[in-house]
Amino acid sequence: MTDAALIGAFLEAQAAERGAAENSLQAYARDLSDVSEWLSGKGRSLLSADPSDIEGYLLHCAAQGFATATRARRLSAIKQVYRFAFEEGLREDNPAIRIAGPGRDKRLPKTLSIPEVDRLLDAADRHGRTASDRSRNRCLMQLLYATGMRVSELVSLPISAARGDPRMLLIRGKGGKERMVPLSPDARAALADWLALREEEDAALRDKRLKPSAYLFASRAKSGHLTRHSFYALIKEIAVEAGVSPAKVTPHILRHAFATHLLENGADLRAIQTFLGHADVATTEIYTHVLEERLRALVLDHHPLARD
Repeated sequence: MTDAALIGAFLEAQAAERGAAENSLQAYARDLSDVSEWLSGKGRSLLSADPSDIEGYLLHCAAQGFATATRARRLSAIKQVYRFAFEEGLREDNPAIRIAGPGRDKRLPKTLSIPEVDRLLDAADRHGRTASDRSRNRCLMQLLYATGMRVSELVSLPISAARGDPRMLLIRGKGGKERMVPLSPDARAALADWLALREEEDAALRDKRLKPSAYLFASRAKSGHLTRHSFYALIKEIAVEAGVSPAKVTPHILRHAFATHLLENGADLRAIQTFLGHADVATTEIYTHVLEERLRALVLDHHPLARD
């Protein structure tokens, strides 16, 4: 894969899964293109670079007099594209994972409160022109919040993985790795309702000598299933109906909410790592910072010695 193809795939994932703004995507594209050009001058590429190459590039940026914030932003882009490449099975390692930046505050992942998620789930029940649309939307949202799946994993779920009223769902994640995640009662009920409608639709297709889709959330897209971009647009519509700011709601933020709410209610960090499909528990540890921040705010707001 060329650097241009890797960067393009990364940008698409950022837009569809994380809802990255156009300005952010353009910044990623500029930063990563600069890295790629510098590596090319050394006879290397993003997929062949090693940690010393990344460090060399950062030294080059420092020698050019780039501001600390600029160098930190570029290292962040590099780390993210390598994490993407690792999770997609394009590299067996992340050469930037242990490289320290020039000092920038680590941003905590955005998340949603439990009442906000409840409103989103209620709105999904109502959103859609037909009963089939509403059932599908309810199933999508319930599965996403109940499992913490990546949106790419959700939209490409095979229907075979969901038959038989499962209590655990088999998910094929990035790099072809499989994991089992439990389903909540509400998610199981939503899945059963959607499967019943799908059985009716599939039977009608077979009567017409047409082959039903192998995907749980079928569509006419080239992929054969609902696309990440379509689901991203759908979740924004549901947010509006729920009275939750659409700017706060993306598929990836619901994944953060799943992990944060589990941790707040006493779940083990290793279990959350397994549910999310993280290869390294260090990736999951960011959620401990979210909880620590909330606990700190709780103490400052309610402890008698913290009052003025």
